[in-house]
Formats: sequence, C-alpha cells, structure tokens
Amino acid sequence: MKVWWSIRYRLDVRKDNNVPSVWPRTMHRLELRADHENDRERREQVLDRWYRDLLRQQIAELVIKWEPRIGVRVNEWRIRKMRTRWGTCNREARRIWINLELAKKPPSCLEFIVVHEMVHLLERHHNERFRTLMDAALPQWKWQREQLNRAPLRHEDWKY
Repeated sequence: MKVWWSIRYRLDVRKDNNVPSVWPRTMHRLELRADHENDRERREQVLDRWYRDLLRQQIAELVIKWEPRIGVRVNEWRIRKMRTRWGTCNREARRIWINLELAKKPPSCLEFIVVHEMVHLLERHHNERFRTLMDAALPQWKWQREQLNRAPLRHEDWKY
C-alpha cells in the first residue's frame, strides 16, 4: 500500500523495460512500471522520485502564491526525507526544506508547512509574533497543525 495526498493506494508493480514510471491507474491503485520489479529498494527510489515530482509542482505554486501575501522572498526551497520534522528553514540563506512525506498527507498540510516555514523567515521562534503572523496568513493553521500532529510522520509498514 502507498499513500498519495492522504489516500491509500494499492501498488501494482509491472515489469517494463522502458523508463520507470508511476501513475494512478484507478481511484485506489497506483501502477509502478520498472525493469526491477523484484528489487524493493529500486522500487522505493522510483516512488520517491514520483513523490518529489508531485511536491515540486505543488511547492513552486505555493511559494509563488504566498510570497506576496506574507511579504517574504524565498531564495530556494528543497525537498528531503526527514525523520522528525515536516519542514525546516535557513533564515540567512532564505531557504526552506520540505519533508518528502508531505506528498502522502492532505494538500492543506503541505500548504500549512510551506506557510509555516516562510513565516519563520520573518520570525525565528514560535512566539506571539509568529502566531500573529500565522493567524493573519492562514487562520486555520492550528487545525492543520493538529491534523499533522495526529498523523504518523512516515508510513513504513502497513498492517492488515
């Protein structure tokens, strides 16, 4: 099972000697085509690349949307796997990092994290100023934070 935008999908793996690819085949199935159908590590790499591509498009749109609203410029953003955080930022470089696992959460959670990290470019700490900036930018941010806090950071093994 795999997750994409908080929906669980059964993963169908098909042998294919062409370029490895992933796409939603039906409402409940993802299809992964690759020449290494029995190599779990390589399948995970293909899926991670697919998740990254999904996030790249979404993050680019969110940064463009939120820069003028928050009044901050993001010089660079990147995606990486993180074990303990949904996102982080470097204020000096004006760079934000987004956890790859957010591709598996609702899109509103990704937006919350992008806005959260952009606000951190203005205010380092989770103090009153930070909360005021978040309230002004994204009034429902506390609900989205709770949604993320209730969700596991990663889905390693599904038990049935």
